[in-house]
Parts: sequence; structure tokens; C-alpha cells
Amino acid sequence: MKDMMIGVDLAKNVFQLHGASMTGQVLFRKKLSRGQFLRFMESLRAAVVVMEACGSAHHWARELVKLGHDVKLIGPQYVRPFVKRQKNDAADAEAIVIAAQRPEMRFVEPKTPNQQARAILFRARERIVHQRTELVNALRAVLYEYGQVVPLGIGHIKRIEAIVEDADNELPELVREECHDLLAQIGEKTLRIEDKTKKITGLSKQSDTARRLQTMPGVGPMISLAVEAFAPAMENFRCGRDFAAWLGLVPRQFSSGGEERLGKVLKAGQADIRRLLIIGAMARVNWVSRKPAAQGAWLSRMLAKKPRMLVAIALANKMARKIWAMLKQEDYRDPALVVAA
Repeated sequence: MKDMMIGVDLAKNVFQLHGASMTGQVLFRKKLSRGQFLRFMESLRAAVVVMEACGSAHHWARELVKLGHDVKLIGPQYVRPFVKRQKNDAADAEAIVIAAQRPEMRFVEPKTPNQQARAILFRARERIVHQRTELVNALRAVLYEYGQVVPLGIGHIKRIEAIVEDADNELPELVREECHDLLAQIGEKTLRIEDKTKKITGLSKQSDTARRLQTMPGVGPMISLAVEAFAPAMENFRCGRDFAAWLGLVPRQFSSGGEERLGKVLKAGQADIRRLLIIGAMARVNWVSRKPAAQGAWLSRMLAKKPRMLVAIALANKMARKIWAMLKQEDYRDPALVVAA
């Protein structure tokens, strides 16, 4: 059993350490440079090291594990209540230790290098999509100045090109040149998005887990890669409902006095996976609207009495629970076939 806990307040150049016994007695407080940090940790006996889950925390977690330490990452929102009055590096490091010593505290699973690499690829694609959306909106705004109204969405880019090329719409030549420049930038972003999408699809084909997840309707390469990149091992969740709650696919509670009050979706969990699951669920809802599901199926019954968006979120919750089961080495089972059997 390790008898010492060290709280580390990470930074780019200066790290603040707070060492304490497992009963809370302060052993040392140190401020170390980046170069001194690893040398100092190497000189210590094995201890429990706790850090906030921030940008470089996963890297340092892997480095400290190599030195024999037991590393735990804790969400910054769980540390904040334990900061005493004034906020500074020393107070933050002490608060990390105090928070980590709570028996009910929740910790973040350190990511592997492959997980971080896939997360970077996923976020790179998302960043380019946002940049392209910004360019499309800028182009729409330019055309709106001259009475040309174009609906939202990249799907209307051909319509915008036709407006720019139309010589009879009295667009000034300077504006037309600016529109061509924006269209060229949008085309370049589109090519880069397609390249990232091909990489994601290729990675999903290389992974047995991703291939198994994609047997579920509504789950494609994007969702399977996001689950592999951002989700911890499913052993960290007691059941599928806990995984759905971790994603934020549960209603916010305002319960008191034994009376249960439920509000809107929490949106306090893993936003990337949650957003993609809702998009995938909405695609299934739209498909069922055009081609009805089997009579008496859960999705048909829900659509008959609930709004489509609410049904999509409920379906995303069910998909999250199924993903938890599938990552526990279970294959996807179609509910309609199970009932028929």
C-alpha cells in the first residue's frame, strides 16, 4: 500500500506539488521547473499522484506510471469546491489532494497515445468543418447585402455558385471577385474534410471494436472512432445507464423532498459522442418516418405520441446503452428479431 499522496498543479513551465500522508498530514510543498519535475518524482518512493485532467495530464500520467507511481486524474470541477479562499498554485495543489482523498470521488481514466491521436484527428476534422461553415455564412452575408437570400447549409453551395456566375444579377465586379475567393476557400476546406473522413473510415476498418459497433443501425465510422477516442474502458461503468449518464443523455434533476422533477437534457457529459449519437438517432427517426418500422416496435410507438427530437434523444440513450454492452464483447442484436424469436 502506498502511504503518500502527491497533488500536482500542472503548468507549462512551473509545477506546484503538495505531498501529504493518506490521513491528510502535510509532508512537503514544492515548486519545480519542468526539467526538475521528473527528476524529483524519480527520486521519490512509489506514491499516489493526482493531477487535474487538463491538456498535458495524460502525457504526464504515462511518464509517472513508468516511474512506478499510481496516477489518478480528477476533473477540475471536482477540485474547485476544495480551494481555500484565495486561488493560487499552492492552494490548487492542496485542493487536488483533499478532493482525491474523498472516498466517493470520481476519476478520469488516463488516455493511451493511440486514443489521443484518434481524438486529435477527430477534432481536426471538426475544426475544419467549423471553418467551412464560417466561410459559407460569410459568403451568404455578402450576397444578402445585394438582395440574394440563400438558405443555411453547405448543400446550397451550388445555388450560391450559380448566383455568383450569373452576369445579370448586377453584382459589382469587386464583390464577384471576393465571392470567387470565398468559394475557392470553401472548396479547399471541403477537400480537406473529405481527406480526414477517409482517414477516419480507414481507421474504423482496422479496428475490430469499431467494425462491431457499426453493425448497430445509426452508428457509422465517426461514432465508432469517437467512442474509441474519447470513452474510457467500459469496466469503469456499472451498467449501460451509467455510460449514458456520463455522456449527458439524461434529464437534469430538480428533485427535492421526495418529489422527482426532471428537466431538459443535462448536456454535462462527453459532448462529441453525445452529439454524434443524437445525429445518428435522428437519421434513424427520419428513416422510420419515410419507411415505418415493424408494427408495435418501440420506435413506432414513441413517434406516435412524442415529438421527433425527444424520440431521437431517447433513442440516442438506448444506443449508448447498447454500445456499452457491445464493448463488453457482445454482438448487436436486433430487437425485432429477438422479439420474434
